[in-house]
Amino acid sequence: MAAPQVFSIAQAPITCHAFNGDRSHLALSLNDNKVDVYTKQGKGWQVTDTLSEHDRTITSIDWAPTTNRIVTASQDRNAYVWSQSLDPDTGRMVWKPTLVLLRINRAATFVRWSPNEDKFAVASGARTIAICSFDPENNWWVARHLKKPIRSTVLSVDWHPNNVLLAAGSADTKARVFSAYIKDVDKRPAPTVWGEKLPFNTVCGEYASPAGGWVHAVGFSPSGDTLAFASHDSSITIVYPGGPTIYTIRLQSLPFVTLTWTAEDTLVAAGHDCNPVVYSGGLDGWSLAGTLDDTVGATKTGGTRTGTVGRLNTAAFNAFKNADTRGHTSETVTDTELHTIHQNTITSVRPYEKGVDGTVARVSTSGVDGKLVIWNVSAVSAGGLTGRLGAI
Repeated sequence: MAAPQVFSIAQAPITCHAFNGDRSHLALSLNDNKVDVYTKQGKGWQVTDTLSEHDRTITSIDWAPTTNRIVTASQDRNAYVWSQSLDPDTGRMVWKPTLVLLRINRAATFVRWSPNEDKFAVASGARTIAICSFDPENNWWVARHLKKPIRSTVLSVDWHPNNVLLAAGSADTKARVFSAYIKDVDKRPAPTVWGEKLPFNTVCGEYASPAGGWVHAVGFSPSGDTLAFASHDSSITIVYPGGPTIYTIRLQSLPFVTLTWTAEDTLVAAGHDCNPVVYSGGLDGWSLAGTLDDTVGATKTGGTRTGTVGRLNTAAFNAFKNADTRGHTSETVTDTELHTIHQNTITSVRPYEKGVDGTVARVSTSGVDGKLVIWNVSAVSAGGLTGRLGAI
């Protein structure tokens, strides 16, 4: 089984990360108002640029692989598009920001480029999604707003492959699919399972989390015909609008906060349980395939990892559990290491590399522990994980 690549970037939480097109550069934010741009040097990463224009904590980063532009969103209610240009004084390439007119009065929470890289979506705490496109006459990025029927903070977005449809998950416990069609930017899209006529702000689908948890993450499958979303009620929901069929996977672990599809029948999710988990299935049903974190490997202290992984199987947790259920008390717990590579919440999982068949071969994760890990998607371990699957 291929071992994951582990990089200890900093002794600080990594809020978000993104790679450039050829994966030779990395942009991430260490829970502050700056973006550090790293360059791969040998077996590690070295900071080569720092993007510092925001006033408050950066919440999301995305790097367009073709146009090589970075977009950042922040709690200061702003977004910037960063482009490289030649500095005539130094003769080196430098990153220059362009302010985006978001017109929101709450924090920007999430940002993603569209597949064609001609617009991007910015989620916010203003119950609004800003769809931003470039205005060449005024040389700036302008926004149109998706508002109704959003009732709370939008936590995540994901684009459909057709560059028009947008999935959004929010704290009002709903995942929705909107049309983000802009007449002067987009060509008329072909009919999909989500609908045919798609004027701006058309709601093509609305789905509630099973037990009323806010929706942390959403994602379209590679074809765009299936939607998955993870909720704070420890569940993942898979939606087939053509059926319509909805499958709900109820977790026996802590909630996921991020997910990504690796193939039409496989996705990877991660979050508060500190390990990336793989699910697979189709119209006939979905099930837990395993974890990318090998639970039988050795820990960094030389011990052996056995049983389930995550925060629900640590020495500290078990000590409190025994005291509660059995009335047992023990000596002071000194072993606080989790049985996972990540030692704290995974904040982001993203596609890293595609294979020859077009499916995602490797994914990258970053977390509150300051680690960046690159995983081989095929290296799935059963690892004692269990799950319950129900169809609605």
